[in-house]
Amino acid sequence: MKISRFEDIIAWQKSNDLAVKIYQLFQFSKDYSFKDQILIASVSISNNIAEGFDRDTNKEFIRFLSISKAYAAK
Repeated sequence: MKISRFEDIIAWQKSNDLAVKIYQLFQFSKDYSFKDQILIASVSISNNIAEGFDRDTNKEFIRFLSISKAYAAK
């Protein structure tokens, strides 16, 4: 089965769900610096998966997946 849209990638779906949960958890946080950093990192995971999917080669896609993995490890 070939994936034709990045939205069909399970890792993208889960990272998107995670970003929504993180936004909900931090909505009332007053530590704005930390809040901004964690929100940006959470959205970056799904963004990198989507951007890598739209690249021309598997090698580039894998590079973007490793970037996503780094954001997830933070």
